[in-house]
Amino acid sequence: MDDDHSTPRANSATDRPRRRFLETAAVTVSALAASGTAAAVPGRGKGGGGGAGGGGFPPSGITAYGDEVDLGAGSVRTFTTETPSGVPKYHGVEFDRSALDGLPDADELAGAPDEYPDKYGPTGEALTVHRKASLEFFVPFPDASNTPFTFLGLNWNPEGHPGGAGAWLTPHFDIHFHTLAPATIDAIEGPALPPYDEVVERDEKGRPTAIETALDRSQIPSGYQRSPPVAAGERYITDMGEHAAPADAPELPDGPGEPGDPSAFSNTLIQGFVDVGDGDDPRLAFVEPMITREFFRNHSGTERYDVPQPETYPYDGPQYHPTGYSVRDVPSRDAIVVAVQDFDAV
Repeated sequence: MDDDHSTPRANSATDRPRRRFLETAAVTVSALAASGTAAAVPGRGKGGGGGAGGGGFPPSGITAYGDEVDLGAGSVRTFTTETPSGVPKYHGVEFDRSALDGLPDADELAGAPDEYPDKYGPTGEALTVHRKASLEFFVPFPDASNTPFTFLGLNWNPEGHPGGAGAWLTPHFDIHFHTLAPATIDAIEGPALPPYDEVVERDEKGRPTAIETALDRSQIPSGYQRSPPVAAGERYITDMGEHAAPADAPELPDGPGEPGDPSAFSNTLIQGFVDVGDGDDPRLAFVEPMITREFFRNHSGTERYDVPQPETYPYDGPQYHPTGYSVRDVPSRDAIVVAVQDFDAV
């Protein structure tokens, strides 16, 4: 790492004593749908878009590709792009456009589990995630010494999944850029109350109304919200962790009791948290573009979006953290790429 990045950030999560915070329905339910997602607070930034898809993307000579896995009628592979001096440019995943065709539906995933036995293997694993059928892959990223990203968690959800009062019940991909070891994520079981949360108050129907949590709010990215206490038992998701949503995502309900709008869902950036165990605080642990198959099929050119930042970063030492992500058509490869990018030293 460059010398001017050698001093750890003073407000790193590990520099502070463990604290607990109280969340109450009065604070959160007005801003969040009772289904467990954010509602109407600004937060999802979109950066500059447009421009033709680059035929030479990702850059040759400084890009390393990871394992290739089978998806639909094509394949998917990870890549890492890093300058010769060690500054990261991209962590990404490249989809053959043919991978968007011939995808298994929910019945196929349930009826032929032997075809999809292993999330670490080339055909993935069929399992239930978010209470819906999903095809899941864990694929390593090629190493980049100065970023925290370790592997891709890719899920094809043929019927979508719950959340957002029905906002995400449409076919889509969950594209997790994880910063922790695969074994840590693989051990997560849910839906469940996160291990760092504790219900301290319930209403007359037994629903949680107040949660005590060890999750430091300064790690929640700007404009993002946790689910309300009433939905806390659904916060922690198998092989993923806890998800926070940008409050201004157009598909989310306008308030408690309102329905979500799956027709408005196309491309939403989720960010999430994981309990790392060993008495350490839970931490911001993944960046997740959640993108519909329809968006992919219709996408051309390049669109770049902001990755909203937390006040406090979770790293033990200095790292590069992405401030943007992009979805890019690459006609020369008949492919579409999703990449985190625009890394800043933190």
